[in-house]
Amino acid sequence: MKILIINPFESAKKKLDIAAELINLNPNTLEYLKKVERSLIVSIPIVMDDGFLKIFEGYRVHHSTLRGPAKGGLRYSPDVTLDEIKALAFLMTFKTSLLNLPLGGSKGGVCVDTKELSKKELERLTRRYTAEIISMIGPDIDIPAPDMYTDSTTMAWIMDTYSMQKGRTIPSVVTGKPIEIGGSVGRLEAPGTGMGYLLKHICQKLNFDLKKMKIVIQGFGKVGSVVAKQLCEISCNVIAVSEKQGGIYSPDGLDINEIIKWKQQGNSLKDYNGKNISTITNDELLSLKCDVLIPAAVENQIYSKNADNIDCKIILEGANSPTTSQADAILNEKGVIIVPDILANSGGVCVSYFEYIQDIHSYFWGLDRVNREMKNIIIKTFEDVYNLSKKMNTSLRIAAFAIGAKRLAKAHELRGLFP
Repeated sequence: MKILIINPFESAKKKLDIAAELINLNPNTLEYLKKVERSLIVSIPIVMDDGFLKIFEGYRVHHSTLRGPAKGGLRYSPDVTLDEIKALAFLMTFKTSLLNLPLGGSKGGVCVDTKELSKKELERLTRRYTAEIISMIGPDIDIPAPDMYTDSTTMAWIMDTYSMQKGRTIPSVVTGKPIEIGGSVGRLEAPGTGMGYLLKHICQKLNFDLKKMKIVIQGFGKVGSVVAKQLCEISCNVIAVSEKQGGIYSPDGLDINEIIKWKQQGNSLKDYNGKNISTITNDELLSLKCDVLIPAAVENQIYSKNADNIDCKIILEGANSPTTSQADAILNEKGVIIVPDILANSGGVCVSYFEYIQDIHSYFWGLDRVNREMKNIIIKTFEDVYNLSKKMNTSLRIAAFAIGAKRLAKAHELRGLFP
């Protein structure tokens, strides 16, 4: 899939600039929100299985703790950069503020290709990374969660390393843990589940028949596969899905449950065979005529050179920053409804917050309550964003940033500056 090389942090700040002008944001607050509170670059030396030392580079960034402890994922990728981590921490600040959660925004990353490490090497890497950033994380400081190429096992290692350093078990230091050690039911599926709720609500609101709509999903991982399964369960017509190496397309619709089984067996999507199914590249997938496009892979997939080829009614952003600012302008001009990432995929941080408070109170909820509470929050948030977008005659993205910025500005005003 195409990865456009731009400065992600600068791109993210442009979205705030537009929203700030719309709501007459105090210039001092705008300047404050354009900077990160703190960032840490660490070296992570580990002894590999062959006995040789290898040193990796890692990051942890706090963008804002104005409204509470920072919250943000940890990703392992050979393409991680400090600017990318800053951008994702920035977006998390606005996501938690938009949902009105008492949290801030953070992000972490390690430059590593996890496919080249054994499980033991990955554990050593995670534990050493945790030790290096231990002064920056904690239940009242910053709470990591899984992201790209990290999972519940990664979080278990972080929790254990942190707890051993503190001399007691502290499950609330991370979210996205295994349920057996303080994780929450529904957390793994939460981003995709929330997207399913949102899409159904939007279609009802706009009088679209969801079951008659053609849906295309780029990215078939922790988010894309879950939302695909959700839509399949209500008989929606998912016509194409893809992963990094490419994907598959059928005008008749795909059997998502069978494709998920195929993937669970370790197979590639492009090797999947079926009646009237053809292989497709990620560029071709983005140009398919459809009703709903769900970019759920990586950032900057929809940009100025391919935005004109997008042919859909709704874009539901499952990935973080899949659409550049230039593409935003083109798509808005075409009348495409873009549900921005800070709203569309917010089910993950919403249920992470639920896990955090369940850990603190040592009282755990059932799946029905988790999903009901999450649905209430994201649907109310969508309504707030939609109403403001109509009132201000602007896009859903700018309306979402405006709501988040207003809450952050109020917190900044009330707290003032020390000294």
